[in-house]
Amino acid sequence: MSFALTDEQRALRDLAHEFAEKEIRPRAADYDEHSTHPADVIAKAHELGLMNIHIPEELGGLGLSIFDGILIGEELSWGCSGIAVSIVANTLGAAPVLLAGSEEQKREWLPPLIDEPILCSFALTEPNAGSDVSGIQTTAVRDGSDYVINGSKMFITNAGHATWLVVFASTDRSKGQRGLSAFVVPTEIEGVTIDKHLDKMGQRATDTSAVSFQDVKVPAENRLGEEGDGFKIAMRTLDHTRPGTAIGAVGVSRAAYELAVDYSRERVQFGQPIAMNQGINFLIADMAAEIEAARLLTWQAAWMLDQGVRATLQSSFAKRFASDTAMKITTDAVQIFGGYGYMREYPVEKLMRDAKLFQIYEGTSQIQRLVIAREIFFPRG
Repeated sequence: MSFALTDEQRALRDLAHEFAEKEIRPRAADYDEHSTHPADVIAKAHELGLMNIHIPEELGGLGLSIFDGILIGEELSWGCSGIAVSIVANTLGAAPVLLAGSEEQKREWLPPLIDEPILCSFALTEPNAGSDVSGIQTTAVRDGSDYVINGSKMFITNAGHATWLVVFASTDRSKGQRGLSAFVVPTEIEGVTIDKHLDKMGQRATDTSAVSFQDVKVPAENRLGEEGDGFKIAMRTLDHTRPGTAIGAVGVSRAAYELAVDYSRERVQFGQPIAMNQGINFLIADMAAEIEAARLLTWQAAWMLDQGVRATLQSSFAKRFASDTAMKITTDAVQIFGGYGYMREYPVEKLMRDAKLFQIYEGTSQIQRLVIAREIFFPRG
């Protein structure tokens, strides 16, 4: 295993960094304050080829690796994780189609993402079914050549602006998670309602919405895989996308670390920069080590997935460690800034608010520990 970047990968990372510096950071504070959907930034990212990068070349995409994607993701999240998630959420939305769709389904749903900056969403979570996927109440009942979907979803990223959703619904309630199935549902279909845009503490530049489905009729050919494959599709998707979430946390950690280093050099107390105090420079030293560790865990998980190796354990390692690290580092950065760190005009308070969500979405830190423990005590092949 070598993590020496190719010239192409360094160029890709540099492109993403420049984009984050010039297009994302100047807008971050304003979009956070007003919870603005960053449609203009998304359009520019799409134009530069920073979106939908895993769609294969035969479908008009770049066919880049998961590892390539996390190089981009760290830089975008360094710019602003809220805007970054708005850009990269198509990776999560499209993954079930890439992983479980037929060739016909891939040709129908994926090329339009390349042609224009349209969005898609992953609709798994419900008001009463977050970590417990088996508790999903949304149903899909077969009706001739169609399915009729009824239910609701909660906390769905980009749903308010998505052209289609991958919706997970129960086709057989008696089977629990084994009765879940996955469907591609265009948002323009009658009965699909975006109930409300949710007002979040952090990552406020990302649209997070509640969605309801009332007698929504979709053709059977919109089902991904077979009936009952939904849980496997969802878990396989998350195995592939958790490294991307982890690297977003690394980007936020890095942004907070850089601000803390600069401030501790400039802030003078007791006649010297506070960086000279062991209480401060030990915090900085821990930040640097933890960022590097989180990045390497994430790189390993991405590399394994690119090799076709099952990486459930490594993806959860990365997601758990990087998310908790981001919360710790951003909190410590606020502490280093002191009273100024608690003020809205200083960016570290935003980073702390943004960091919290990494411990919650795509599987909470507690769920990651559960996955890790299961993989240790009951390993699968």
